Amino acid sequence: MFLNNLKISTKIMMVTGITSLLSGLMIVFSVFQLNAITATYNGIVERQSPAIVDTVRANRAAESLGANGYRTVVFDGASEDCRQAAAAARVEAQEMMRLFAEAKALAPERAAELQAFSDRAAQMSAGVLDAAAHGVANDNVYATKTMKTNDEKLKAFASDLTKFNTAWIADNNKASVAAAAASHLASVLLIGLGLVSLVGGVVFSLWMATSKISKPLVHLSGDMERLARSDFSVEVDGQDRRDEVGQMARSVQVFKTNGMEMQRLEKEAADQRRQAEEERARNEALQAEAARQQAQVVSSVATGLEKLSAGELTYRLSEAFAAEYEKLREDFNGAMEQLQETMKVISGSTQGIRSGTDEISQAADDLSKRTEQQAASLEETAAALDQITATVRKTAEGANHARDVVSAAKADAEHSGQVVRDAVAAMTEIENSAQQISQIIGVIDEIAFQTNLLALNAGVEAARAGDAGRGFAVVASEVRALAQRSASAAKEIKTLISASTSQVEQGVELVGETGNALTRIVAQVADINSVVSEIAASAQEQATGLHQVNTAVNQMDQVTQQNAAMVEQSTAASHSLAQEAEELGRLIGRFQVGAPAVISPPHRAAARPAAAPTRTALKTVSTSGRGGGAARKPEPTGDADSWEEF
Repeated sequence: MFLNNLKISTKIMMVTGITSLLSGLMIVFSVFQLNAITATYNGIVERQSPAIVDTVRANRAAESLGANGYRTVVFDGASEDCRQAAAAARVEAQEMMRLFAEAKALAPERAAELQAFSDRAAQMSAGVLDAAAHGVANDNVYATKTMKTNDEKLKAFASDLTKFNTAWIADNNKASVAAAAASHLASVLLIGLGLVSLVGGVVFSLWMATSKISKPLVHLSGDMERLARSDFSVEVDGQDRRDEVGQMARSVQVFKTNGMEMQRLEKEAADQRRQAEEERARNEALQAEAARQQAQVVSSVATGLEKLSAGELTYRLSEAFAAEYEKLREDFNGAMEQLQETMKVISGSTQGIRSGTDEISQAADDLSKRTEQQAASLEETAAALDQITATVRKTAEGANHARDVVSAAKADAEHSGQVVRDAVAAMTEIENSAQQISQIIGVIDEIAFQTNLLALNAGVEAARAGDAGRGFAVVASEVRALAQRSASAAKEIKTLISASTSQVEQGVELVGETGNALTRIVAQVADINSVVSEIAASAQEQATGLHQVNTAVNQMDQVTQQNAAMVEQSTAASHSLAQEAEELGRLIGRFQVGAPAVISPPHRAAARPAAAPTRTALKTVSTSGRGGGAARKPEPTGDADSWEEF
């Protein structure tokens, strides 16, 4: 019952979860087994085997130690071979102790045995090294005796260490075989557990799919087939379930209830159809009588409509109808009478409309001609203003370009003035530097003079000293010659600096005059720039004013063109109205309305002859750049009610 209340998705997830749980347990078991086997192999490969290799190498080092000890006895102590053998013995002893220490670190479980071998190796190394030292000292008797004593120890050490290594290797082989057996057992267990999990999962899945999902759905399918055959005696099972099967069972029960309700409604509908058939028979008799009366009414009304379609508005329905249709006869006769009176009035008004439309058409034709003439005049005016505006715009552009050129010239002149000022300042600094150089050269000249005096005094003193001062006299002579050359060079440089100073002063004066001239040029260019700017501004204002006037004229031209189009439309409409009035009179003439009604004609204004269009001369446009007043509209010349004002 518990599984019946679970949804199908939950059942499927349960199957998947159980299978996943079994798979997870197998994975955990395999991981533990693999970790144990890996640890065993790692211990053998990473620790035991390297430790065995170290002990084997230590055994070989012990043999080399003994051989080198004997070599020190064989060779002369002063020979290079003897010294190399002694050094090799020391190296082998140190290497042997290092290998045993490394083996103990790799295999701590065998540290006691390895420590015993290490102690024996240390004792043997001390004896062999003692013999080697006496061999180097050519004390061969003591060295030979000592080597014989240690030779037995070396042989016993090598034999014991070989046996130890053999036993150690055998232990490693046993551990490797045990690890392989454990790996095989783990593989067998994993395969067995996998098969058991697979079979159990498949059996549980099949049982869940057939017993808890497929079988209830098959039962529901059979119940639904019986309901489809209108067999509502079926009992729907599984309504108490809380899964999807229970929901489907409750839905099928709803179908069963609805089907039973439909059977009841069909019986009620059959009874209602029988009662409706009886009511229809009674109504048919009443409808036959009503149809006869309607036929009479329809025939009379059809005759009246036929007369109406023929335009005979004097026809009336004189034959009496049934009581319920009498109102229709009275309304028809009243409508015919109203239509007759209306058509009489329309017939009388049609003649007046025809006369008025003729006058409107004539006036519209005149207005169209005058509007076309006015549009042509405005178009010519707009074209002339466009040309004037373009000319003024070009003038403004030229003035702006001239202003830009003058501004650039002003900027160049100002820049040149600044360059001249900078040149004056630079030449002034050059003049100051030349004066300072002249002063320095004067100091150098004085130093050369003093040096010359000192050299002269030194020569005198050297002459007094005799032979002892002869070398010093030569040096003093050379120093005096150098001092004289320095003095002459300083005088020449001073002369050149003086000439350069005078030339720089003249250059400063010339550059100053150039700067003053450029300053005056800058002022004059500024005045020209101001004048050209005013000219450009005036030309721009003139261009703006002409553009505004041109825009206004173009707008007037557009409005006139639109008025012309509207007048053409009005003319076409008036002609169409006249044709429609003519057609209306023809159509009204088809009706027989009796004596026409008397209608007073409307008051019409007397037609005036069309006035010739007036064209105003174009005035010369001022180019002062200031906005002038707007042009006044011409005063109307005709009567306010005439077509010329329109």
